[in-house]
Amino acid sequence: MNHTQPHSTSPLWSVYEHIAMVVGLSSLALVCLSWTPLAIALHPVLPHRAGRWLGRQAIMRGFGLYVGILRTLCACRFDLAAIDQLRDQGPMVIAANHPSLLDAVLITSRLPNAVCFMKADIMDNPLFGAGARMARYVRNDHLLSAVLSCRRELEQGAQVVIFPEGTRTLGYPANPLNPLSRSTALIATRARVPVQTLIVEFSSPYLGKGWPLWRKPRLPLTCRIRLGKRFDVPHDARAFTAELEAYFRAELAPSATPTASTAAA
Repeated sequence: MNHTQPHSTSPLWSVYEHIAMVVGLSSLALVCLSWTPLAIALHPVLPHRAGRWLGRQAIMRGFGLYVGILRTLCACRFDLAAIDQLRDQGPMVIAANHPSLLDAVLITSRLPNAVCFMKADIMDNPLFGAGARMARYVRNDHLLSAVLSCRRELEQGAQVVIFPEGTRTLGYPANPLNPLSRSTALIATRARVPVQTLIVEFSSPYLGKGWPLWRKPRLPLTCRIRLGKRFDVPHDARAFTAELEAYFRAELAPSATPTASTAAA
């Protein structure tokens, strides 16, 4: 994807970019806050299976609504259709690069049985935490416990979404990837499931690492998420992590173009 999108420099367009930023951030807060009280009330009383299903459906549909708002009102263009191919393909670890706060929203808006491997401070956040806990997302502060929790969810048919960098990419797009942690390999090895990669490409580093929340984006903002290689169950966490990092770096290099060999089966 070309990261130098043309954009208008007129004063009116700049005003629109500010308005779009406010609308986008406010809409996300509204979507999350509208579900939070219900999640807090329902989580303790619903049976585990029903609560988990409802939590994941609410996140997918709520974020789907939010993506629609961004498309309609905020000059955002998203190509997410490739993710839909994964819906009925069974348990797997879905590993993606992480250039923006938006990519987790975009991915989970298309997957009805996704479990995010999340930072503990996000799980504790009053805006996002209640819904994430109801959906049985997994917090990352205790690695062994997290790996076992992910294995349990995978055994029950879920798809674990993980960002192997552990945080948003610092310096995207000039630096397309941070070093990867071994979490992806450990989860996939313990659960004996494949690792499906997603390649996330943004036209702008908007809401990336170091981007102030109230700094306006350059519009139109575009994002394409494409299917990358699907790796078999790894056996050596260190070797697999090195292989996965090399693969992402090759795919995210400025000259890289998608080929048939990188599409999932």
